Amino acid sequence: MTIRPRRSALYMPASNQKAIDKARTLDCDAVILDLEDAVAPDAKAMAREQAVAAVKAGGFGRRELIIRVNGLDTPWGEDDLKAAAEAGPDAVLVPKINDGADVARYDGRLGHAPEKTRLWAMIETCRCLFRLDDIGAASKTSRLDCWVMGTNDLAKEMGAKLTTERAPFLGALGLSVAAAKAHGLTILDGVFNGIDDAEGFEAQCRQGLEFGFDGKTLIHPSQIEPCNRVFTPSEAEVAFARAVIDAFALPENAAKGAIRVEGKMAERLHLAQAEKLVAIAAATAG
Repeated sequence: MTIRPRRSALYMPASNQKAIDKARTLDCDAVILDLEDAVAPDAKAMAREQAVAAVKAGGFGRRELIIRVNGLDTPWGEDDLKAAAEAGPDAVLVPKINDGADVARYDGRLGHAPEKTRLWAMIETCRCLFRLDDIGAASKTSRLDCWVMGTNDLAKEMGAKLTTERAPFLGALGLSVAAAKAHGLTILDGVFNGIDDAEGFEAQCRQGLEFGFDGKTLIHPSQIEPCNRVFTPSEAEVAFARAVIDAFALPENAAKGAIRVEGKMAERLHLAQAEKLVAIAAATAG
């Protein structure tokens, strides 16, 4: 099993060349060069040029490089998508997807992109929450590979308070994870706005891990280390996962659906989970 860790995905405004350069040195798993929310209207064209130049220049090492474009309903969306497709980043992140038809529209604009370029989609509108299965199903006929929760936009639409605990969003978060996993998609949690609130940030990372998110989107480099730490399997978790794998590999357990491992019941479904956890640990080692 090939695993590409996506524990930490850092947004960087593509209008800020120093930020782009710094991203090449940071220990995040993914860098999202933002052309949308973080860029003022009069800087959109310049940000696009700098994002394309960054992709072509490379130097991001193991990090995935993503360009977040403006929507097709904006003056910049078409040009953003054309430029991003030609540049060929690891993925293009598109905003405010409402249904499977939206996925198809954006996917069509990436027709001339390299095969490696995936489509990532923001889950950030009230409407999309009632079409999650439709959006996920679109992955079977498109480049769709990952969802990113846009909790700030969702809070704005709902008129809800975005606290550390995120009580108004628990249903949306859980359903989004379930729908993503039902269709084999990676899903990343939304950002935490309190840059100086280290305790709150880590608490929200742990909440996201409990929900089943594969990682979290970040707005500041200081959030990378705690995010990676939370979303990296612990030594104890890896040790138990290896014990489960080893136990099921024993000849006497070959035909068993459930066995006892270190005083706990382990079923075949736990074997699959253990194999994935060990693969994630190996991919994040060093």
